[in-house]
Amino acid sequence: MSAAFLITVFIIGLAGSFLSGLVGIGGAIVNYPMLLYIPPLLGFSGFSAHAAAGVVAVQVLAASFGGAFGYRKGNQLYKPLILYMGIAVLIGSLIGGFGAKYLSEHIINLIYAILALIAVVMMFIPAKASNEQPENISFNKWIASGSAFIVGIGAGIVGAGGAFLLVPIMLVMLRIPTRITIASSLAITFISSVGAVTGKLFSGDVPLLPAAVIAVASILTSQLGAKAGQNTNTKVLQWILALLIAGTAIKVWSDILF
Repeated sequence: MSAAFLITVFIIGLAGSFLSGLVGIGGAIVNYPMLLYIPPLLGFSGFSAHAAAGVVAVQVLAASFGGAFGYRKGNQLYKPLILYMGIAVLIGSLIGGFGAKYLSEHIINLIYAILALIAVVMMFIPAKASNEQPENISFNKWIASGSAFIVGIGAGIVGAGGAFLLVPIMLVMLRIPTRITIASSLAITFISSVGAVTGKLFSGDVPLLPAAVIAVASILTSQLGAKAGQNTNTKVLQWILALLIAGTAIKVWSDILF
């Protein structure tokens, strides 16, 4: 494993973790395809789907922790939502993380593409504006827990924390305000990624050196992204996330179909 290859992984981690803090995702929606496609374009051997999912799981763990830590001083981490969705997504991600070793690379990519497509559709469903004060928020606990469990299974398979689906669910189905959604999703994603990393480690799908490199990169820039997100218009954040997911979904589906 050459130094140039590890530098490439490091740069991918820097970009993905900044975006994760900015828009409240763990970074898997960006880093998974980047790890699959960029190294081969530069002449490296690249990662298999299983290995890319393992590296991404570690990156999401580090980035979501750093991003959530960046929001700790504000009033935007909504603890009841984090509790209900966090426990459910952790159980689901453990199941998905352990079960991924029995799936082929084609199936893992297909699951990723389906999750991304669902997220794109949900992001373009208009969400009604709601009060930005946490004390005025109410949500359906069954929908929150059930959706988080299902997302956790799929996210655990592809090594994600699931925030690229949890964010639109929180915005559209639960009608959580945007800034609270972004901050709380990072905390929920961190909980989910604990399950995903555990499953991937026991399955032997985590290349340790690239995973360590991308984790360091994630810690360095995820909080910078979180700080930038606090000062960015919420509509801009939603459009950034929607475009990221849409672009990735188009690329992955084109590879699967053609």
